[in-house]
Amino acid sequence: MPALNRVQLIGNLGKDPESRFTPTGKKVAHFSLAVNNRWKSAEGEMKEYTEWVNVEAWGRLGEICQQYLHKGSLVYVEGRLKTDKYEDKGGETKYYTKVVALQLQMLDKKPSEEPVATVEEAAAEYEA
Repeated sequence: MPALNRVQLIGNLGKDPESRFTPTGKKVAHFSLAVNNRWKSAEGEMKEYTEWVNVEAWGRLGEICQQYLHKGSLVYVEGRLKTDKYEDKGGETKYYTKVVALQLQMLDKKPSEEPVATVEEAAAEYEA
């Protein structure tokens, strides 16, 4: 039976990425992502809810996150869900879900990147 485990998120980093190395020497970066949801209530009042998602990025992607991302950065993350477990101090098993990033795109604009002009192209003709 086919299966799909894919997540796409756009949000802002809640803090600077933190990196560490595994015992085998692989680099992994961790950061939290704030994904906002806005809607209008039945009374016409604007409401907002923030979902916090833990993200980890491995290898070269983790290095890029550590180097270029910071608290407040706007990013698009595509990845897969992964649930890990651990035992707390009382010996109780706890579970937590995170996104393992497979692709990341920085969406912040630098002030010098303001668009100079807008170009509209005619619709392309496609062969049948």
